[in-house]
Amino acid sequence: MNYNQNMKIAQITSQTLIIGVDIAKFKHVARAQNFRGIEFESPCQFENTKEGFEHFIH
Repeated sequence: MNYNQNMKIAQITSQTLIIGVDIAKFKHVARAQNFRGIEFESPCQFENTKEGFEHFIH
């Protein structure tokens, strides 16, 4: 099924949590926002290693 931009936007509800991750060679940065674009906390940084990811999720 092909979605156009308006159909994709219509899927976002007040229950939607949007997570964005900027991946890089050494450090990644992640942030979360609600459906209105209001950011939760400040962006999180974690190392591009197994240990860095495990620390991030715990």
